Amino acid sequence: MIFKILAIVVVLILVYMVFFKKSREQDIAKKDDKKYDQITDTLEECPKCGTFVSKDEGILSNGRYFCSKECLS
Repeated sequence: MIFKILAIVVVLILVYMVFFKKSREQDIAKKDDKKYDQITDTLEECPKCGTFVSKDEGILSNGRYFCSKECLS
């Protein structure tokens, strides 16, 4: 009797894993895609050394983005 119950429980666990694992993987993949869609950083080239720097981290001077204070002067 106990073996029948254990066998049923094992079968139910396997069925759950087979059918619901794919949907969880798809949900995770959708969340990862949304993360990449939210990245909207633009890179600008430093006019002095040619290094690419993001607009958030660069130093803006005369409409151009510089990578550091050394390149600015």
